[in-house]
Amino acid sequence: MRKDWNTKGKAMNYTCFDYEIKDHIAHVNMCRGDDFNTMTKSFWSELPTLIDQISDQAEARVVLLTASGKHFCAGMDLANFDEGVIHSGDSKHKVGQGRKNEAGYRITRDLQYTITSLEKSRIPVIAAIQGACIGGGVDLITACDIRYATKDAFFCIQEINIGLAADVGTLQRLPYLMNEGIVRELALTGRKFSAEQASDYGLINEVFDNQKEMIEHALNIAKEIAQKAPLAVTGVKEILNYNRDHSIEDSLNYIALWNNAMNYTDDMTEAFKSEAERREPDFENLVKRKKYLEDVKKTAIKL
Repeated sequence: MRKDWNTKGKAMNYTCFDYEIKDHIAHVNMCRGDDFNTMTKSFWSELPTLIDQISDQAEARVVLLTASGKHFCAGMDLANFDEGVIHSGDSKHKVGQGRKNEAGYRITRDLQYTITSLEKSRIPVIAAIQGACIGGGVDLITACDIRYATKDAFFCIQEINIGLAADVGTLQRLPYLMNEGIVRELALTGRKFSAEQASDYGLINEVFDNQKEMIEHALNIAKEIAQKAPLAVTGVKEILNYNRDHSIEDSLNYIALWNNAMNYTDDMTEAFKSEAERREPDFENLVKRKKYLEDVKKTAIKL
């Protein structure tokens, strides 16, 4: 388990994740394999904290998301339903239903951000999936940029099977990755579908015989991405995400503004120079991102 320091200088222990950064690749591993990497209460707070930290520190240029054990992720830990992660309200006091529902809405939005943090990260996220990827696990991978799977992997939009509509990202992102008719069928029936089917549907980039081969390939792709100019890489992710939610004309305008605002001159010069000199390019990392509001809070406390 790796310890890190939060903005208040206190040691932070990640209970659901192990991670290391090497050669500009952040390898984030869900480490509760014996429990099928279910999404506990801690998971929902740790993931965005870790991903935001990696993105802000700018040492890594790509994230590889893997999982220990036989299964990638079995979805929401059912204990969350009893711990107040899903349901809200203070049972000790009589609270109107409207107020309970408002609190529940806020909790759901928090859970949604946990998944969205992968999408909002400045750097690409590659998911390597083995075994079961169920419910919240599907939400998780739809927010990643690239997805690989082993041939024994299977997927399920589980929420419909327990009387819910998936509400933290699957229904919003999956129609942009797969044919909408297939999405509707899978979301309405809650049936399992295989890695090969997921590949045919467009959800999975490539299927591998075993986890070792998959991880090796994912690492090779991560290395390729890490060798590219970080500013261009974050630009590609930014623009592709923007494209999904806007018209072609709006997206063309955005990329014109983005490229002219970001000024790629230094990176392009290094790219051409390294090519001429037949060596690997040496690009600078992105600038570390400081949380403006955290600085404001510190200043306010001093005052």
